[in-house]
Amino acid sequence: MVEPALAEGQRMLNVKAGAGASVPAARNPPAQPGRGGVLSWRHPGAAAVVPFATECDVLLIRQFRHAAGGTIFEVPAGKLDGSEDPAVCAARELEEETGQRAGRLERLGEIWTTPGFTDERIHLFAAYDLAPTSQKLEADEIIEVVRVSLERALAMIWSGELRDAKSALALLHAAHRAGRLQPA
Repeated sequence: MVEPALAEGQRMLNVKAGAGASVPAARNPPAQPGRGGVLSWRHPGAAAVVPFATECDVLLIRQFRHAAGGTIFEVPAGKLDGSEDPAVCAARELEEETGQRAGRLERLGEIWTTPGFTDERIHLFAAYDLAPTSQKLEADEIIEVVRVSLERALAMIWSGELRDAKSALALLHAAHRAGRLQPA
């Protein structure tokens, strides 16, 4: 990752966070003195993937998330390891979390998660031609794989049953790519 240039009066704090990010301490631009500092989390990036089990069905995961207070629906996703290619990360997370290997990956786009305080970008993919392999969950992961129709996954977004933003956007991009969702 290329570090942005720091303006005069800014300094980088190399404080490790749970996601392995660092926090740069920055002052507001000179035109806005006295409004306090700005903290921004550095993040190596991530990849998320919508696995198509068939032309009409996708795999979601139901995963325990402490911050959400229970289990939520998501697409498989994970943090990039160093300078890892996002497609390699997407394929790895798909295998680890669902026990499926992609025969083909298609890039869907890239999103900023919360640019008000982090530079995290998530690269979105769709996976096709899945083949079973072994699921490799980390010790702290509690994941159930759930197969649903793409239409049902979209309905879960609209009803609020699926509220994870990266997953919702990945599914919307995948549905658009599949010709099942047209922009207004």
